[in-house]
Amino acid sequence: MSYTLWYWPSVQGRGEFIRLPLEAAGIAYRDGAREDGVGAMMANMARHERHGPFAPPYLEFDTMAIAQVANILMVLGERHELAPPGMADRLWLNQLQLTIADLVAEVHNVHHPISGSLYYEDQKDAALQAAKHFRAERIPKFLDYFEAALTAKEGAWLIDHRWTCVDTSLFQIVEGLRYMFPKRMAAIEGDYPNLIGNHDLVAALPGVRAYLGSDRRIPFNTDGIFRHYPELDAA
Repeated sequence: MSYTLWYWPSVQGRGEFIRLPLEAAGIAYRDGAREDGVGAMMANMARHERHGPFAPPYLEFDTMAIAQVANILMVLGERHELAPPGMADRLWLNQLQLTIADLVAEVHNVHHPISGSLYYEDQKDAALQAAKHFRAERIPKFLDYFEAALTAKEGAWLIDHRWTCVDTSLFQIVEGLRYMFPKRMAAIEGDYPNLIGNHDLVAALPGVRAYLGSDRRIPFNTDGIFRHYPELDAA
């Protein structure tokens, strides 16, 4: 099976939620835009006229181009035994992944609360207000939910005593929030021992550990979804 992941080459973004399980499982893939350029990605996307993606990331294999992170991870989970066999458990994991997608959208709206087409500097005052409410209300609400999911069963993983694509996604959420809100996360991480323990287990997976130490892991930056602006952070 030959996979090509298409995503913007200069940011982690939503593409990272797909890279992490590919790396953790040792699944070979091409990072299309990083190898061939953004122009090649746009041309490739235009070729998929029927059932084509709205936007990157998307995963190309056989004659298909599968878009949306939760959709892609469901496919990888089923094809590479990274998901449990029971439908109820698979749907539960997909439900968690869709909740993660909700959080990722809210994260982006913190620094772009008015419009994604405006620069951060053009909406900084609104971002200061958005960040205040996000830190105080939304981060705990989401992390409480993920902590409860991890404590609802035995073992340190979300399900079946082994990692799944949703565990790697929770790892990325913790990493991203630590970068974006270091003061806030330092103040509240103690409330989420199971989530942080899960994060540490993912980081210790051989494939993930090798990936994090390689140049394939793009550093967080202020062009991605998780952006650190010091004025938006507080304990």
